[in-house]
Amino acid sequence: MNGYHEAAASAGGSPEQAINRQKSARSNILFAFGIALALYTAWHVRHELVLIYVSALFAVVLMPVVRFITNLHIGKWSPGRGLAILLLLLAVAGAAALFFLFALPPVIRDLHEFALEMPTRGPQLLARIRELPLSQRVDVAALNAKLQDFASNFATYLLYSIKNWASAVFEVITGVILTIYFMLEGETAYHWLLSFFPVDRRQRLDITLGRAEVRMGKWLLGQGSLMLVLGLSSTIVFVFLKVRYAYALGVLMGLLNIIPIVGALVSVALAVLVAAIDSWGRVLGVVIFYAIYSQVETSYLTPRIMRTSVDLAGLSVIIALLLGASLAGVIGAMVAVPTAVLVAVLLNEYAVKPEPIIAEPQPLSDVV
Repeated sequence: MNGYHEAAASAGGSPEQAINRQKSARSNILFAFGIALALYTAWHVRHELVLIYVSALFAVVLMPVVRFITNLHIGKWSPGRGLAILLLLLAVAGAAALFFLFALPPVIRDLHEFALEMPTRGPQLLARIRELPLSQRVDVAALNAKLQDFASNFATYLLYSIKNWASAVFEVITGVILTIYFMLEGETAYHWLLSFFPVDRRQRLDITLGRAEVRMGKWLLGQGSLMLVLGLSSTIVFVFLKVRYAYALGVLMGLLNIIPIVGALVSVALAVLVAAIDSWGRVLGVVIFYAIYSQVETSYLTPRIMRTSVDLAGLSVIIALLLGASLAGVIGAMVAVPTAVLVAVLLNEYAVKPEPIIAEPQPLSDVV
């Protein structure tokens, strides 16, 4: 025991200090192992964590709409939060039902007729391809054989893709359910998470996240504006070009624009396929329209609308979209801007150090 005291004295400190240092070292080792285990677990459940994060983010974005519904009054009665969420879901489901009710029947009818006429219309389509420049290098016979094979085995292709579609639909349903629960019980979970922080820092963090919530809620307004602009402009162009299903394609382009870049590309690809059924001139018109619109949206509309709604610089919006799409694909691109808003608010509050305001010295004559 005397040797232990001598070792502690030679190390510079009392025995109690040596024991505290040993406990601190063990605590640091355990903390490091805990962090490593948490990161390992998070990596294995990263897909589920992304789904939870996206659902929570959409709940935050949609809460201003829910609050607007709860503030509506019919006499002395006003809907509660649960009824407001139900009314919001019914409105979205009703709009989707009306779209599919009016848009799908003519598309299904024409697809059925197109499948029946594929043996005769396939060669006609390939003959149009031969008229294009550099089309002589295309093996038309092989392409025709592939078209015939696709038409005859379409049911087989559809059967193989059912598994992927079922998985995607399940994820969407899960995300919707999680979003509803976050809107119903999000405040309880939010205050529980705040309880992990010291009391003296909790109020500051609460005020900061409140500012972020307000700005993130405005993202939906900005994104809705972009969707409306694309939907109206594409509908006008498609009607002018006499493209089939012009109104349905315009609505679809506006709705899919909630997915930055990818959504518009998918809807334009559908419009090009529909236009190719009738004439190459309409295909060229659709391609020219989207080429012009994409430049206008990327360079003018998105930076300005997002800056007005969420107070982010245009460069920040573009970088956020690129990083979100690279990290999490389509879902990452969808939540990139509201995530950038959250990061910007936190950085402004805790990391950015503003320059101190130095008062200009007054002339001696003014002081006298």
